[in-house]
Amino acid sequence: MIETQVQLKEFLPELRKTSWASLDTEADSLHSYPEKLCLLQISLPSADMLVDPLAALDLTPLFKALANKELLIHGCDNDLRLMYAANRFVPARVFDTMWAARLLGFTAFGLNDLLSKLIGITLDKGSQKANWTRRPLTEKMTIYALNDSRHLRALADKLRDALNAKGRITWHQQICERLVREHAAPKAPNPDQAWRLKGSSKLNRHEQAILRAAWQWRECEAVDANKPPYFIVRHEDLVQLAGTLTEKKRKTAWPPKLSNRRFKSLRDAVSQALNLPPSEHPETPRTVRRRITQSEKLFYESLKVLRDKQAKALNIDPTLIASRSTLVKLSLEDGNEHDQILPWQRELLNL
Repeated sequence: MIETQVQLKEFLPELRKTSWASLDTEADSLHSYPEKLCLLQISLPSADMLVDPLAALDLTPLFKALANKELLIHGCDNDLRLMYAANRFVPARVFDTMWAARLLGFTAFGLNDLLSKLIGITLDKGSQKANWTRRPLTEKMTIYALNDSRHLRALADKLRDALNAKGRITWHQQICERLVREHAAPKAPNPDQAWRLKGSSKLNRHEQAILRAAWQWRECEAVDANKPPYFIVRHEDLVQLAGTLTEKKRKTAWPPKLSNRRFKSLRDAVSQALNLPPSEHPETPRTVRRRITQSEKLFYESLKVLRDKQAKALNIDPTLIASRSTLVKLSLEDGNEHDQILPWQRELLNL
């Protein structure tokens, strides 16, 4: 495993020689907060290598060397997100084996499913939920991590050939290009939405103010403890607490198993929210829906029939062409969904 700047410098010439690299990442979202990139697995024609982002390493030269390569990744969304967060890294090209398999009609498109079916290899997935901040890695974790990248080239070659044979390689390129674009400009979280947990819509504005304060308290506690927020207090317990504090007749549902310190700090946080004036309570989001016209309804139905017909002929999941919500947006006369879908999807829908 590369853990020092010297080791990284020795590895870079091998990386620079090749036009592609198979890649995977591991994070610690099950064990830490906020999550971070914990491991990079890189496979080249000549080597399989692990890189340790948790070591005292400047990874800028590594990402610079990767920038002009075609990266072979399985289900690249999370990998692209982690690498962008770690180093603002945006690759030039990606070949996503999961999306390739879906476009070919595979209904089981996990990495192990595809390797077993197409390459004849079955991987041990026992370390899938391991704590990737652990050092040193166990032998089992090391083997698991390397296996996630070392077979991607063979898998990608088979999938690429099949896409070419079916005339769908351009579809795949468009999907991968969109994935890269989306992760090159990640959306900032909306601070007025992050605290709106499941069940919060049933709370009144005063109760929502309490929930917001309790959620913000939990965020601080999670960061301080380096633990996922649900390890501090469950979502449903926060919502239940907010719903019992404003009515004197109901017993306050304080979350269970809080230490004295946490209980006191949570009580202080919600007490401040209880005393907020109504003008500082959150506004309840309002969704304005208009009635769909008869012509729009007929257009939606014709699009759905065409989508399903095309999907059946191509033997692919209909939602790859367009989901139900996309079809609804496409049918609206005042919408702009036409510009949001990919060229190959527009072609199949005759748009």
